[in-house]
Amino acid sequence: MKKNTNDILRIDKSQKGILRLILDDPSNKNALSKKMMTMLKNNLTDAAVDNSLKVIVIEAVGDVFCSGHNLKDITNARDHEDNGESYFMNLFTLCSSLMQMIVNCPKPVIAEVNGVATAAGCQLVASCDLAFASDSSKFATPGVNIGLFCSTPMVALSRNVSKKEAMKMLLTGDWVSAQEAKRISLINDHFPEDQLKEAVIKIASKISAKSQIAVKIGKQAFYDQYEMSLSDAYVFTSRVMTENSLKNDAKEGISAFLDKRNPNWSDN
Repeated sequence: MKKNTNDILRIDKSQKGILRLILDDPSNKNALSKKMMTMLKNNLTDAAVDNSLKVIVIEAVGDVFCSGHNLKDITNARDHEDNGESYFMNLFTLCSSLMQMIVNCPKPVIAEVNGVATAAGCQLVASCDLAFASDSSKFATPGVNIGLFCSTPMVALSRNVSKKEAMKMLLTGDWVSAQEAKRISLINDHFPEDQLKEAVIKIASKISAKSQIAVKIGKQAFYDQYEMSLSDAYVFTSRVMTENSLKNDAKEGISAFLDKRNPNWSDN
């Protein structure tokens, strides 16, 4: 594991095929500062083209997974000549770019939440492909409580949970328990704190053992078809499956199944 005393994001590649991006700025509640978001983006960019990495896990140090944006920074920006307008626009645009990068990353991204995730921190959880939490974790989009509606977190939230559940979180700012977060599909599952990491490793390892070209094609197709009409989605995915069928791994996987043996993936 690489650790620099000035780092607020730690990188762990100790588990084969798995990259762990560890938010390590507990004194600022692991806020999504410009520095933190830029470091996340840079590492996601590198991971996307690193063939040795199959799955990315985002976790955090401390009892706050991520508190969203730093409200002190937002307040200080109001002293600028434009009352902070350019700062706010750059901040929220950078955050939106990070969330889209997670969705568009060819590698599956898993949120491992052991603590509190609020505002853009909740957005980060919702943007990941999978999310697992400890039993005591809590989630909220509380911007409405301070006069700043969580409009950008709303994008990811509303694409994971139902409209009514998303609006309830956004309009009340109330806490949502891990149990409730699972019920509304904000997370996949929750575990006792001492079992969370093992559970995430288990599913990350399972995914990393699959054909990476199939996972890449499938993840991209999932998000692409999601916004299409039913008929357009079937036209699109029929073409995707045709292209997938022509890949070497599809040929190998089908042959291995028929031969009752384990496949030998070439990831192409």
